[in-house]
Parts: sequence; structure tokens; C-alpha cells
Amino acid sequence: MEARFLGIAELTRTPSVAVVVDVMRAFTVAAWAFGRGAEKIVLAESLTDALALKARHPDWVALKDGPPAPGFDAVNSPGLLRSLDLGGRTVVQKTTAGTVGALAVREASLVLCAGFVVAGATARLLRQRGCEAVTFVVTGEEGRAEEDLACAQYIARRTERGGPDATAFLRRAAGSRAAAELTEGVRQGAHPDDVRLCLELDRFPFAMVASSEDSLMVLRPYTVPSPSPADGTSA
Repeated sequence: MEARFLGIAELTRTPSVAVVVDVMRAFTVAAWAFGRGAEKIVLAESLTDALALKARHPDWVALKDGPPAPGFDAVNSPGLLRSLDLGGRTVVQKTTAGTVGALAVREASLVLCAGFVVAGATARLLRQRGCEAVTFVVTGEEGRAEEDLACAQYIARRTERGGPDATAFLRRAAGSRAAAELTEGVRQGAHPDDVRLCLELDRFPFAMVASSEDSLMVLRPYTVPSPSPADGTSA
């Protein structure tokens, strides 16, 4: 598989297959939302759009980066979200980087959103679909976020037979600027367990596929069967 690693601003054309990576914290949060029973996640263009969707659908759960704010039900923190019961609910998510990256490649034939918590399932789906060329969108820090790049490179390597050991990739993410800011309380709307939860490899058995539905970009879980022993540890 040919892999390219680009920041959002470096996307000069729409890729055929895109994996949008936001480890800390958008797509870790999205995975936890599905883990807590959410049916789908609508990726909002802006905070205004998120609030407008919430106003039209009062039963939807709206979340954003940063501290709590009027009109929003939750913040972009896996540690805080894991206590919510989202059974059958629709979540509206707007974040600084992750949702922006996904919307930037919305015209791609296949859009996956990923973090370490769904790395294995994401790699399995790429293999299952026979993807020959994949663009990994590194959303944080204008494409330089170490945690996102490490995760993207890990997923790319994991599509290969045999696969890599995750230790070095997780260590890079743990030493990232984002991890430090979360640990030191620089980022608002955080929980002390956020970094640990973001680095929990393969916590969930599904990949997350984004596609257009009624003019909205909608993220849904897609369960990918685990490999048989004959497949080794590659995915």
C-alpha cells in the first residue's frame, strides 16, 4: 500500500481513500461515543452549525472542544464522555482539527476517521477493501502533531503482513505536545484519564466510516472481523 501523510492545508486534491487521524481527542471521543451506544455522529462545519442542528433536533447530543458552553451537552473528552449513556442517540461533534480534516476530504470514495483506539480495525478495513493508495490526514498542529503522525504511520504499517510492534508509536504519542498539554491542564474540558484513554490500543473492534447523508457528513461504526490466526498479527 502506498501511504501519504499530509496536513489539512496540504490537501491540494481529493484523495480516493483518506484516513483522518485525530488521536487527542476527536476520534478517540467518537469511538467512545459509539462504544456508549451512539447510532451516528454528525460532523459539524462550525459551532454555529452544531447549535443549529441541536436546535432542530433537541434529542441530539452536541459536543465541542474546550470548556462547557450553553447549548452543548458535552465536551470533547473521552474521560468525561465514557460515563454517558448514548444508546441510540445521534451526536453532533465540532472540534478544532479532527472534524475539519474529515470535512476537507468528504468527496473521497472512502473516508475513515481513526485514532489508536480503532487502529487495528481501521487497518483491517483498508486491507479488506484492497486499498492500494491511502492518504493519511494528520490533523493536529498543521500536520505536525506527533501523536497523529505516529498513529497514521502505525496504521499504515499494520496493513502489512506481520505488522509492527506498537510500543514505539505509542511512546511517541505519549511524549507529544498534545499529551503534555492535556496532562498539565493547558487544554480545557479535559479529564485526568484522557491521555491514557487516547493511547489505549484497539479498545474498540470497529472502524469509523464517514460519508455524506442528506448533505451532512455522518460518521458510523463499521465492525471489521478480527483476523484468523493464519493472518498473523498484522491487523
